Amino acid sequence: MFNAITHSQIYVLDQDEALDFYVGKLGLEVNTDADLGFMRWLTVNVPGDPVRQVLLTTPGPPALSEETAQQVRELVTKGATGGWLIFSTDDCRKTYETLLGRGVEFTEEPTERPYGIDCGLRDPFGNNIRFTQLKS
Repeated sequence: MFNAITHSQIYVLDQDEALDFYVGKLGLEVNTDADLGFMRWLTVNVPGDPVRQVLLTTPGPPALSEETAQQVRELVTKGATGGWLIFSTDDCRKTYETLLGRGVEFTEEPTERPYGIDCGLRDPFGNNIRFTQLKS
């Protein structure tokens, strides 16, 4: 049956601002940026891992009615859409310091956990992001 997850999706409120954050600050790379006419298909991935892409999409037609899209936009802003992105890193504290230097605002500093070290942040739209340095 299935052999991989190739795309995951999160809602963003402005795709250009999302590019600035995910590529300019977090260091991901653009995989696809295509105008499909009815929507902009914008995906990013961890450098060197183009098989796993994150679709950065705005709430709206054709998937959602305008009324539903407005409700989703409000939930995104509150960080209440339930979506998460969790990245791995070889050095959580160094990544944290690098991202702080790029102006990323964190919700949680690097913290020792039973599984390793991780920390949390939100993107400009309210989406939750974590990155983890797993114990070896």
